Amino acid sequence: MARLGIFGGSFDPVHYGHLLLAENAREQCRLDRVIFVPAGLPPHKQNQPRASAEDRIAMLQLAIAGHEAFEISRCEVDRQGISYTIDTVRYFRSQEPDAELFLILGGDMLRDLPTWREAKELLRLAQPVVAYRPGWDQAIWEHLNTIASPAQIAHIRTCLIRMPLVDFSSSEIRRRVAAGQTIRYQTPPAVEQYILTHGLYQPSAPSQ
Repeated sequence: MARLGIFGGSFDPVHYGHLLLAENAREQCRLDRVIFVPAGLPPHKQNQPRASAEDRIAMLQLAIAGHEAFEISRCEVDRQGISYTIDTVRYFRSQEPDAELFLILGGDMLRDLPTWREAKELLRLAQPVVAYRPGWDQAIWEHLNTIASPAQIAHIRTCLIRMPLVDFSSSEIRRRVAAGQTIRYQTPPAVEQYILTHGLYQPSAPSQ
């Protein structure tokens, strides 16, 4: 049975934090493939992506080039309307009916999980694997009681991803670019060059 990791996000732009999470999830959960799924219209972000879907996909392609286990899906950017994770997981279930699905999540997403559309069904279809954050207390796990059984919560706790503590963020990269500051060592060089060559995230650049 193939073990498939689904990693969704705006990736606006992709940075080393995303790549570290994907690689640590692949290794620690013994995933055969990790599929990056750039969002079309994300429901949980107040501001829509600054870069176009095609630019975000192009930057992802540059970032994961040469990694045989990493790939990209256009399923959300090609889908009409808002990109809900439950629809994406159902899509991969239909495409990979025999695969075991794992949903890769940043640590900040765990608290919001009960608010996601059809959260209970989401947990039934895919196993969340979450980046561990030091300092988590019992309250964050009790917060999941509305959507998960004690056994499910215990299983999630056994699937926490341990990774280097990094503090990269796409919003900070966009801010630095707009301010004319360096983003070296925050995103792969090829992505940095793409941003500069295409004039992304400049103050005068219109939202796309």
